[in-house]
Amino acid sequence: MSRIGKNPVEVPAEIKVSVDGAIVTFVKGNVTRTLDTKGNVAIELDGQTLTFKNLSDSREHRAFWGTYRSLAANIVKGLTEGFTKQLEINGVGYRAAVQGKVLNLQLGHSHDINYDIPAGLDISVEKNVITIKGSDNQQIGQVAAEIRSFRPPEPYKGKGVKYMEETIVRKAGKTAKK
Repeated sequence: MSRIGKNPVEVPAEIKVSVDGAIVTFVKGNVTRTLDTKGNVAIELDGQTLTFKNLSDSREHRAFWGTYRSLAANIVKGLTEGFTKQLEINGVGYRAAVQGKVLNLQLGHSHDINYDIPAGLDISVEKNVITIKGSDNQQIGQVAAEIRSFRPPEPYKGKGVKYMEETIVRKAGKTAKK
C-alpha cells in the first residue's frame, strides 16, 4: 500500500498558501488554484509546508489521503514549472497552425477544424508537433485528448494525431490468396 500521503508538500516562497477548513488556496501573481478536500483529510500548514493527515484508518480515507496530497503537489509544480504535453501529426496533407486564439487543424476531413484555445493554455505548432503548455495538468490532458479525438491514429498506416510517447501497434494489411 502506498504511503505517498506521509510526504509533506514543500511550497516555494513565491506561492502564497492559505488553509480555510477543508479548502486550500494557492496564489502566485494573478493565478489562483483551490483544492477542496471536502473534509476527507486533515490539513496542516506550518510555514510553507503542507502536511496531510488521515481522519481514520478506513480504506476510503487512506485513498483520499494520498490523492489530495498528490493534487496539492501537482498544483505547486504547475505554478512553479508548468506542465507540457506534445502531440504528433502523421499523414500526408495533415497540418496544424495557430491563428490567434484558434488552433486550425487539417486532418483529412472535408473541412478544417478550428479549435478554440482555452484561457490559461499556450499552444504552439512546429512542423508536425503540437505543444500544449500550462499550469493545470488536468486541463492540459483534457485539451490533448480532445485534439487527439479529431483523428485518432489508425493501426494500418499510423495516420492521425498521437501523443509523442504513444506507440502505435501496427497491423498487417490484407494478404493475397495463395
